[in-house]
Amino acid sequence: MSQAEVIEEFDCFGSRCAVLVSGRARDRSARDAGQLARRTLLAWHGRFSRFIPGSELSLLNADPRTVVPVGALMARFAQTVRTAGSLSRGLVDATLLDEIESAGYVRDLHAALPLAIALELAPARRPARARAFPGWQQLEVDLAACTVTRAPGVRLDSGGLVKGLFADILAARLVSHPRYAINCAGDLALGGSEAALRPVKVESPFDGRTLHTFNLREGGVATSGIGRRSWLDRSGRPAHHLLDPASGRPAFTGIVQVTAIAPGALSAEIHAKAALLSGPSSAQGWLPHGGVIVYDDGSHRVIEPPPTVTLSELSAFAQRPRTPVAQAA
Repeated sequence: MSQAEVIEEFDCFGSRCAVLVSGRARDRSARDAGQLARRTLLAWHGRFSRFIPGSELSLLNADPRTVVPVGALMARFAQTVRTAGSLSRGLVDATLLDEIESAGYVRDLHAALPLAIALELAPARRPARARAFPGWQQLEVDLAACTVTRAPGVRLDSGGLVKGLFADILAARLVSHPRYAINCAGDLALGGSEAALRPVKVESPFDGRTLHTFNLREGGVATSGIGRRSWLDRSGRPAHHLLDPASGRPAFTGIVQVTAIAPGALSAEIHAKAALLSGPSSAQGWLPHGGVIVYDDGSHRVIEPPPTVTLSELSAFAQRPRTPVAQAA
């Protein structure tokens, strides 16, 4: 008999978050686990928001010292910034805070510029490129000592990376429950000791219709796009939060949204952003585990996850009689 799923849904990170848990794990009920996850995410939001002057992130960014003591979670996030920059070959750069503030993203956005208008006013499309001397390469983290060392002027933007990181951390805490699903403002982590298939719908950024539904049992999913956080800057130019590291300006690459599937939510977040920023000719290479690419003209491409092979299937294959193969003379 299936166990009822506890659902906690709430506003957080400028969006909606949800935690779904079923069954007990050790001495903790699903309800206790869901409520604890909710309190944890809300607390983390207060520590990692760049819009809160007294947050731990804001204090780190304002600290004039080269070496700054931080909390263990902040140190882990700073290490994530380095990892994302390296894995994406510089496309996912979370040290562009000065540039994103110059573009006009200085507070939570409540109403986005319609995507069709942003695209009509946008400059010529081109793939994003890495910076010649990126800030993430000037960042050193000592996880044991909980210190962050960075060059003067290097500031961190939590952005989507922290949401993927938090979803993965909570997933590790819920792994003993039969089933769980975490939606950290769009970054998903799925699993559990008896994980069941869940439908994951990918919506169009143009009209909200469902473009594709993946049925996933575990892993991570993230969507990165320019539709929900866009505006007109002081010069009347369309802007959004995904920057071309080389230019420091909002990137218009010919892709408006990418959904990525990966083993974890943070990995999915990195791959989705890198795919969008790399442009149409390179995007699919960033989606080895599957995903959906949505282009400027509203068309989309689905990359199905590669098939999985179970141990029983491998055993059956090993015991199957071999078919002779003709040899070339």
